[in-house]
Amino acid sequence: MDTHKTNQDNEVLSFRLAKEEYAISILKVQEIRGYDEPTMLPNAPACIKGIMNLRGSIVPIVDMRILFNLGEPSYDQFTVVIVLNIRNHVIGMVVDSVSDVVTLMDEQMRPAPDMGATTDGDTILGLGTVGERMLIVLDIDKLMSSEQLGLITNVQKAA
Repeated sequence: MDTHKTNQDNEVLSFRLAKEEYAISILKVQEIRGYDEPTMLPNAPACIKGIMNLRGSIVPIVDMRILFNLGEPSYDQFTVVIVLNIRNHVIGMVVDSVSDVVTLMDEQMRPAPDMGATTDGDTILGLGTVGERMLIVLDIDKLMSSEQLGLITNVQKAA
């Protein structure tokens, strides 16, 4: 069986939200920017902080701390926007800080525990262990296209 993966397939960008470390595939990351207050949109979900102009493209900004109900967000010199490119949609996500790029081998990944209906479990790919660190590895494609956000696939609303 040929299971050749490039190292880049296993590379994740780790970041902090509250006291936890999360990770997403480095292949989805377009750039990392310092946090600037986005332009607010009326009637947007609370987790969508607004939009920003990124070299002529209007980009929605999602605050991950609000999305995951991790308490009131605070913005400081470490707060960053990770600019994602997901299926040709550019989306910014606000995180408390970026840690580093890590290569996770298959033996370092564990399945996420089944939390029943309390969490959207299919947006968590698993738990990665790096030394003493535990990374919650997110399926950022599924998360950003979830019905809650509706940023990638527009959910048809009843008229």
